Amino acid sequence: MTRRRVVVTGLGVLAPNAHGAPAFAGALREGKSGIAFHPHLASAKFGCQVGGIPEGVEALQRRYLSEEELLAMNTNMVYAAIAAIDAWSDAGFQRPAAGDDRVDWDTGAIIGTGIGGIDTVAEKLVPKVEAGKVSRLGSTMPEQIMSSGNTARVAGLLGLGNQVSTNSAACSTGTEAVIDAFLRIREGRAERMLAGGSEGSSKYIWAGFDAMKVLNRTRNEAPAEASRPMSATAAGFVPGSGAGVLMLESLESARARGARIYAEVLGGSVNCGGHRMGGSMTAPNPHAVQRCIRAAVEMAMVRPVDIGAINGHLTATFADPHEVRSWQSALGLAPEAMPLIHSTKSLVGHCLGAAGGVECVAAVLELHHGFVHGSLNCDDLHPELGAFASRIPHRTVDVPRLNVIAKASFGFGDVNACVVFGRHA
Repeated sequence: MTRRRVVVTGLGVLAPNAHGAPAFAGALREGKSGIAFHPHLASAKFGCQVGGIPEGVEALQRRYLSEEELLAMNTNMVYAAIAAIDAWSDAGFQRPAAGDDRVDWDTGAIIGTGIGGIDTVAEKLVPKVEAGKVSRLGSTMPEQIMSSGNTARVAGLLGLGNQVSTNSAACSTGTEAVIDAFLRIREGRAERMLAGGSEGSSKYIWAGFDAMKVLNRTRNEAPAEASRPMSATAAGFVPGSGAGVLMLESLESARARGARIYAEVLGGSVNCGGHRMGGSMTAPNPHAVQRCIRAAVEMAMVRPVDIGAINGHLTATFADPHEVRSWQSALGLAPEAMPLIHSTKSLVGHCLGAAGGVECVAAVLELHHGFVHGSLNCDDLHPELGAFASRIPHRTVDVPRLNVIAKASFGFGDVNACVVFGRHA
C-alpha cells in the first residue's frame, strides 16, 4: 500500500489566552496567561477557583453561528465549531453558503471531547426530568448531550462527507484524533480531515477533578501563577477549556491547490499501559509511555537528536518528573542533550479533551515560526528535574532551525498518544 504524505494546511484555535492562530502564536511567544479567577467557582465552593475559559465567546459566536443553531448548542459544540470553521478558512476553503446542497466526500472530521455535554445534562436534562417536564426538553436535547454533537454540528456547517466521528480518550483525546486523521489520509481513505479536540467550560465538567483534589488550590489569589508544570511548588493542574483543530491534508491535494503548508505530520502512535507495571486509571504505566514515544519516533523516521523540542503533557502534578524521565529513557539521550521541554498548560491550563488539539496547534505554530515558548511558573524547578534545567526554557527561545517537534498526551485510563511534526521542505 502506498503511504501518502500528510501535511497541515489550516489551524483553528479558541484558547483561554487567544482566539485564532495569529493571536495564539503571539500569546505563546509573549508568555500570556489565560488563567483567571472565576467567582462562580467560588460560589460553588470549589477548592480551585481559577481556570482557563476563552474570553468574549458570547459575542464571537454570533459571527459564526445563527441564533437558531446556537439554540441547539452547548459550549463544547460552540468551541468546536469556531475552531473548525477557522481551520477550514485558514486552509483556504470557503464556508458553504446557506442552501448549498453539495457534499464534500473527500473531507471528514475527527474532533474529540473528554466530557462533552455534561453541562447540558446538569443544567437542563436532569432538572426537567426530575420535575416531570420531559415534554419541555425540546427536540434538540439528544444532539446536545451526545458526545458526537461537536463533530456532527461541524459536518453540517461545512458539508463534510467523509468519516465524521468524535473520539474520547481522556486527556489524550485531541492528540489521538490528530493521529487517527493522519492515518486515514495516509492510507488514502480521505484527502482532508479536520482533527483535534474541544471541551466546554462548565463547572460540572471540572467538579469531579476538584473533588479528587488534583486541581491547584494554592493560587486562587494569583491566577497567572496557578499553573505550575515542572515546578517544585506544583500543587495540581488548573482546569481549562476551548478547542484546537488542525486541517490535515494529503501532500498531493495541498500541492494541487497551492495551499500554504505549516508542517508535515511525520508519525504518531497510540497505546495503553493496561493498568499494569505502575499504571492505573489515574497513573501512567511508564513502559507504555516510552513504547508510545519510541513508536512515534520510529514511524517518523527521525533520530532522537533530530527532535528540537517536546511539547509535553506536563500538567503540574506528581507525574511531571516521571514524564520527563520517560522521554529521556525513550529517546536514549543524556539530560543535557535532550530537546527543549516545555508545557503549554502553564499558559492555558489543562483543557482536558481539548488539550491535545490546542497543544498540537501550539506545536505546529512553534515549528512554523521557529520558536519554543517558555513554561511559566517553574523557576523553582522540581528537584528531580535539576539535570534537565538547561533544556527547560522559562522564556521564549527563538529556534530558527527547529525542524522537528514532538507532542504527547497521557490520559486517565493509562492511555497515551504521541505525534511528531516536521518542517515541510
